[in-house]
Amino acid sequence: MFSTNQLIFAICFVIAFSVFIIISYRMDRKLDKKYYKGTFWILVGFIVFVLLLLAIKTFLKG
Repeated sequence: MFSTNQLIFAICFVIAFSVFIIISYRMDRKLDKKYYKGTFWILVGFIVFVLLLLAIKTFLKG
């Protein structure tokens, strides 16, 4: 289905992309802690909201 060169390119691309993402994440980690304090609570609130919608849907359906 794929030629040998295509598979080699895909493997090299995945490795290079993964390394780039890891390096970028490590560089941004300090800034993330400084500028994005409290975002965890936004995620918790969103999850609670979705669970509340599912509970209401289940309660009204049954």
